[in-house]
Amino acid sequence: MARQSFARRALRWTIRALVIFVIGSVLWVGLYRFVPPPVTVTMLANAVDGRGITKDWMSLDEMSPNMARAAIAAEDGNFCTHHGFDFKAIQKAMENNFQGDRRIRGGSTISQQTAKNAFLWQNGGYFRKALEAWFTVLIELLWPKHRIMEVYLNLAETGIGAYGANAGAMRYFHHDASRLTRAEAARIAAVLPLPKKREAISPSGFTRRYGDRIARRIGQVQRYGQDSCLK
Repeated sequence: MARQSFARRALRWTIRALVIFVIGSVLWVGLYRFVPPPVTVTMLANAVDGRGITKDWMSLDEMSPNMARAAIAAEDGNFCTHHGFDFKAIQKAMENNFQGDRRIRGGSTISQQTAKNAFLWQNGGYFRKALEAWFTVLIELLWPKHRIMEVYLNLAETGIGAYGANAGAMRYFHHDASRLTRAEAARIAAVLPLPKKREAISPSGFTRRYGDRIARRIGQVQRYGQDSCLK
């Protein structure tokens, strides 16, 4: 009887915890649809390491459209058409990694990266990935694509201790993100996957080639309407 009673209590507490988590996460995501996230786990972790936090929120409407197009060109060509997950991209990434591609490729969409940046932490295994999937579903349900891109471009780390395209533009090019050229936006996008190891100023090697490739793709994004959901 004691074991059964304990099991029932444990089940009740588990159900209550799940309900609190679901309601709390929905309210949290709903709040961030209208309010800029004040700080993230990544920012706090870097601040603890002595890197500081440099950020300057800029609305997507104020930002040069080159930046959003560069992000789409570099990170998620199907951003406007998928519902949070690009299963073809995930499959392709798995195939490339299985075949021994020297660069490990990920299949995360901008929506998934936004969920991770806004609500979670950078490292972690399956548990964090499961939470990331949950928050991705929520932001796709509760936010328009315009808001997802806006939050992404304001939270993504663009250099050591620098967060957001505007902070990156000021750091690298000494003007705000409203004036980003295609080449400048492409350089910032090229830095995003490894902001602690890549520099947008006078890039060399892979970063330079990757940035040049993104710059060429920006025109395609505009021409083929891959950014249509942001207008």
